[in-house]
Formats: sequence, C-alpha cells, structure tokens
Amino acid sequence: MKTSHTRNYWLNRLLPFMQWQHLVDRQSTRADLIAGITGALIVLPQGVAFATIAGMPPEYGLYAAMIPAIIAALFGSSWHLVSGPTTAISIAVFAAMSPLADPGSPEFISMVLTLTFLVGLFQLILGLARMGVLVNFISHTVVIGFTAGAAVLIAASQVKNFFGIPIERGAPFHVVIERFIEQFGNINPWVTLVGGVTLATGILAKRYIPKLPYMIVAMVVGSVVAFLLNLELGAETTLIKTVGALPAQLPPLSLPDFSYDTIHKVLFPALVVTLLALTEAVSISRAIAVKSEQRIDGNQEFIGQGLSNLVGSFFSSYASCGSFNRSGVNYAAGAKTPMATVYASIFLLLILFLVAPLASYLPTAAMAGILFLVAWGLIDFHHIASISKTSRAETVILWVTLLGTLVDLEKGIFFGILLSLSLYLYRVSRPNIVPVVPAKEEGAYHFVGAEDHPQCPQLSMVRMNGAIFFGAVDHVRNSLMQIDEDNPQQKSVMIVARGISFIDVAGAEMLAQEARRRRKMGGGLYFYRCKDEIYKFLRKSDKLDDIGVGGFFPVMSNWIKPIYSTLDPEICRNCKARIFSECHDKLPDGEPRLPSHQSSPASGESEARGAKPGEREGQSFNSGEPRT
Repeated sequence: MKTSHTRNYWLNRLLPFMQWQHLVDRQSTRADLIAGITGALIVLPQGVAFATIAGMPPEYGLYAAMIPAIIAALFGSSWHLVSGPTTAISIAVFAAMSPLADPGSPEFISMVLTLTFLVGLFQLILGLARMGVLVNFISHTVVIGFTAGAAVLIAASQVKNFFGIPIERGAPFHVVIERFIEQFGNINPWVTLVGGVTLATGILAKRYIPKLPYMIVAMVVGSVVAFLLNLELGAETTLIKTVGALPAQLPPLSLPDFSYDTIHKVLFPALVVTLLALTEAVSISRAIAVKSEQRIDGNQEFIGQGLSNLVGSFFSSYASCGSFNRSGVNYAAGAKTPMATVYASIFLLLILFLVAPLASYLPTAAMAGILFLVAWGLIDFHHIASISKTSRAETVILWVTLLGTLVDLEKGIFFGILLSLSLYLYRVSRPNIVPVVPAKEEGAYHFVGAEDHPQCPQLSMVRMNGAIFFGAVDHVRNSLMQIDEDNPQQKSVMIVARGISFIDVAGAEMLAQEARRRRKMGGGLYFYRCKDEIYKFLRKSDKLDDIGVGGFFPVMSNWIKPIYSTLDPEICRNCKARIFSECHDKLPDGEPRLPSHQSSPASGESEARGAKPGEREGQSFNSGEPRT
C-alpha cells in the first residue's frame, strides 16, 4: 500500500496532468475550445505589445505565448492560469538588460534568452526543493488588493486604445491619468465608438445570451462596426487602428548564450525576474482559485513555471509567467481544464498560418473594450467591502497593496506581503493573557473569565494562548510582572497552559527566570494542563529544576490543595473572597516554594498519599501533585 501511494505521488509530481485528465470530456472540451479561441484572439495584440516593451522583436511576444504556455499548463497545478508575456516581466526584462546591450540587437536577444533559461532553472530548483510553502505567506487580503490593482493597471493600459489618444507605451498609472486629462479634448469619437460598442455588447451578451461566448460576440460586433465606419468615412478619417499583419511561422529554435561572461552579467537580473515571476504566477493562480475554489500546489506551480521558461528559452521565447489578462479571460470564458491553454496556443498557430491577414481587421479599440470588461470582473468588490467592515488592519494591507501596485506592479505586492507579515508577527508576539478563576459548578475543572468574579488576593490565575518564543518573551514577562505590581500580595501565578502552542529556548529561559523571581518573593509559578511537548521541551532545556517538577498539574487534578498550603495564612485569615473550597476548611500552612531538588512537608505529605502518575490524558510526566 505504501509503495503504491509513493508511486502515485511521484507520478503526479512528474506528470501532474494525470490528475485532471478524467475531467476531459465532450462538455469540457467544448468549453475549453471556446476559451482557447478567445485566449488566442486576446494574446495577438498583447504579445506584440509586450515584446516591444521588453525591447524584443514583436514576434517574440507571440512565441512566448505558445510553447511556454503549453508547458506551464500541463505541468502546473492551476487549471486556469495562462502563462506568457506580461507587462511586469516585460518591463523588468527591459530595465535589467537594456544597460547591457542595445534593445532588439542580436546580442540583446541572446542575453535575454540566457536570462530566460536561468529564470526557469531557478524556478525549477525552488519547486523541486518544495519551497512553494513561501506562497503561504501571501495573505488572501494581499491577493485581493494585488488583483484589484492589477485590474486597474490593465484598464489603464488600454485607455489609449479605447479613446484613440497617444500615450507612451508602458507609462505609469499616474502618467496615463495625466495624459488622459491633458488630451481629453482630442478623444477620437470613432475609436471610442468602436470600443464602447464592443464593451456594451460584451455586457449585454453576458447577461442575456450566456450560452454564447460573449467576448467573441463582442469582438465580432466591434470589428464589424469598425469595418463599416472605415467603409463609410474612410480609414484616414476614423483613424481606427487594427492589430496589423502578423508573422506566419513556427517559433524557431534558439540557443541561449552559456558563456561565463553572459551568465555573470545576467545572474542577478535573473534572480529578480524569478522572484517577480513566481510571485505573480502564484498570486494570479490563487486569485483565480478564490473564484474557482480549486486547490493550488505552490511547489507544482514553481515546477511548471520553471519548465516553461527552460523549454521556452530554446524556442525563441523571453521570460514568461502567469498573465492576469489571459488568466482572467480564460476563467471568464468558461475554461474547465488546462487544455484551454493548449487549444489557445494551437489556435494561435492556426491564426498565424491560415488567417494572419484577417487579424489586421481586429481593431485595437475592440480589444480595449474587452479588457475593460475583464478588468472589472477581476475586482472583488464583495470581499473588499467585507474586509473594510471587519478589520481596520486588513483594510490598510488591502489599500497599501492596491495603491502600491498602481505605483509599481512588482513592488506593490512585496509591500503588501511585508506589511501582512509584520502585522502577523506583531500579533503572535503578543500572546493573549486573560485572568481566569475556577468555575463554580460542583465537580468542574475548567476556568472562566475573571470579570465580575472575586479573585484570590495571593494567587493569580491566567489563561495564556499563543506561542512563547523570542518575539513574545518581553510581552509575556511584562504581563507576568505587571500582576504583582498591580497587587503585591499576588506572589504566585498559575498559568492555564493548554493554549500555549509553542515554546523556544528564549521562552523557556524567561519562564525559568520568572519562577526564580517569584520563589524569592515567597510565591511560585505553576502550570495547569500543559501540553506534553511543552513539558518535554522544558525538561530537555534543563529548566524544570528552576520551575519545579511539582509545579505542573495535569487535567482534572486537585491543583489547589498543594498550592493553597503555600499561601500566607495571615492574608487568608482576613480574606473575604474565599473562592476555593479549601478556604473554608482551614488556614494554609504557609510553607514557601522550594527548588525542585528540595522537599517540603506539603509535598512529602502529598507523595505519601500515593498520587498516581500518568493521570493526564494518558501522559506520565508528573503525578498531579506538586513536588516542590
């Protein structure tokens, strides 16, 4: 059985598409074909534009949307993530490589192919090393903020195509807004008409004829409107731009430059692009998974992205990663399996070979209208409103990520992750410490909140939830010291320790110091219902001698009797709280807490009674009576 399980595990790792092959049927194939056609049409203008941004010849953007997209789809974990050229990666490639060679030159192309190979290699190594756990530190709030910010950027990138105004390619968000305001009076009404008709058609088709692929319907209607306008008024008057003629050829084979000099130059840029590409790919796949409710394997996603870039570097492709545009379109178009991406690449090839001239009739304004619709669908208004109502801290993270993404796409999500982790560390560094008292019900062994209940003037009982690690040591120490500062008579403290999840060396040392401090004061430090792994760690770290072995009480043990015997009888004589049953029987002996290697009359008496060891949920580390 174990051998079979191991074999299936490695088979799924090596051939992940085996996990979803059973989903491929006539119905899913029909949906994937429609999504594939839509995706192929979407990537036509994008591939050319992104390649130009990256400083590469236009056809390289199309090459990056073919072979790498297929490899990433087959070997990744997301069913809807579509890889290929993206704005962020294109900008990063240009920024990193342009100082090293002239954009578009053979040397530049060769170095970019080497960078692509190294990016794929780094991604594959991270995936095989099972470092996909890193993406677990990207909170859901960060993903929502990043998705919304990227959606706004998608829409901003299409403003020039939708309104027919000149805006430099790759301009930052604020520059796009500035240029749009400056040139508001120069908006081309015919171009805007085509974009508006396409957008309206997409909205109406999605609402009233959901059985038809609304994006293709909108593209066809937009293209027909543009054709009629050009026919009636002339292309010189309308100035409606189209995608234009495309190269009709397969991606040619290529060979990256593996010379030491080139690898040395592109090594660091490759690391930067790797982190950016993985962050984008996993964030996008998780964002889509929020809607599709699919489980994402970060390790497998790393492997898929790495293989796609490794293989792509030998097929004239520059660095690619998950695309917000095409992944959103793929999901919105109804894709059921990763075969939709495979079909999209095949359709792209067919378009290039068979109908490349016809693609020149597809207006860029129509593409802009479709992308406006996609961008709107990517913004999760419901969760944004929910976060704003429920958590101020999460709201700050959301807007920092969103606005940061608008300023700088790759840095926006990093700032969001950093802020999210900082908030998490702040929270875990402050374990919840709540005063409690024993429940009054007869025979009860649990504790309730101390609010509105009398408390013992000599013994403070607190419930502690969280981890006692180096980052939380100061908070826990200050909280324990604050107890006797508020009430100097409370020299003893018992911690209800069931909620302590973890303790490290720094935490163990702090507890030992606190136990010694309280013993000098004449009190003690006790633990009720401490987890076995916590107790074992304290024993291995040699802190039990300081705390006292008898200071640990298992669940449902009579912990108050031995602790009560150490209290000051004079204080008990005048006490009005009397919250323990022992308070009504007799005054305590007043024996002080002693180090664990010494004995006291109280402990000797309790051990003489023959307390049974191991009465703690099957554990056997103490007897339930303190051995002081």
